[in-house]
Amino acid sequence: MSDKKIVSIVQHGPEFLDKIKSTEKAIDLIQQCGKNGSELAVFGETWLSGYPAWLDYCPEAGLWNHEPVKEIYYQTFANSVSIDGEEIKALKIAAKENGINIVMGINEKVNSGKGNGTIFNSLVIINNKGEMVNHHRKLMPTYTEKMVYGQGDGAGLQSCETSVGRLSGLICWEHWMPLSRQALHDSGEDIHVAVWPKVHEMHQVASRQYAFEGRCFVLAAGQILKRKDLPDGLPLRDSVPEDPDHLILNGGSCIIGPNGFYVHEPVFNEETIITAEIDLKEVIKEGMTLDVTGHYQRNDVFDLVVNRARK
Repeated sequence: MSDKKIVSIVQHGPEFLDKIKSTEKAIDLIQQCGKNGSELAVFGETWLSGYPAWLDYCPEAGLWNHEPVKEIYYQTFANSVSIDGEEIKALKIAAKENGINIVMGINEKVNSGKGNGTIFNSLVIINNKGEMVNHHRKLMPTYTEKMVYGQGDGAGLQSCETSVGRLSGLICWEHWMPLSRQALHDSGEDIHVAVWPKVHEMHQVASRQYAFEGRCFVLAAGQILKRKDLPDGLPLRDSVPEDPDHLILNGGSCIIGPNGFYVHEPVFNEETIITAEIDLKEVIKEGMTLDVTGHYQRNDVFDLVVNRARK
């Protein structure tokens, strides 16, 4: 098997809060990646079916009994997907038919048999055989996200063998949780997927630092969301321009090598598919100077234990 792999980040917006149309769009974009020779297609945080950016732009988001916000939460819940639902099944078929690995951020709806269920900010990895090989739920929803999402667990804190190498992923501010990083480094990553709403400067810093620390390739995935994509009737802050095409989320996706430098520079303000060839030999070569799971680790001093039980 060749050490050289072609990988892609899909920097497109979903059909916001429409899980059926978003799935259809994802399949079309996956097909485009496959035709370009890509072995991996990566989508951004909760791409299916939309990151709740309104939390940061609606001044009434935190108010009690605010009907427009309650309505958009309902729409988010209604358009969240189940791990064993039709949308995930369709992605598995697309992965197999196109011979491509997929990393997809999802709004995951879970009903344990009691009550109406919880939404998790989740990340799934589907291999090129159409099998789900990892399912991670964001450990700690970030700031205002706590109004929408439940806390995740450690079941998905692992890398998995795929045709493109050992693959792992974290969601947004999990990249500033040192023990989460170390848990994945210990699992032996070749490629790490860092999903974000948008990859602004500090997210670039976190993604590059992760690549340097873990001696792995990092695909930092942002997405596009326009003002007009948000639901009608939702009051936005005065600082948000009236232009319906104003970008609430403006991408910034990039591909970073295990030395911390860009393989593909960040791309902002456009819908596109970012594709690059990477060489997995670089993972081992860069490990000569720094290997936080081997000769640059003191296992006699530190002992990291991870609870990987599914909550």
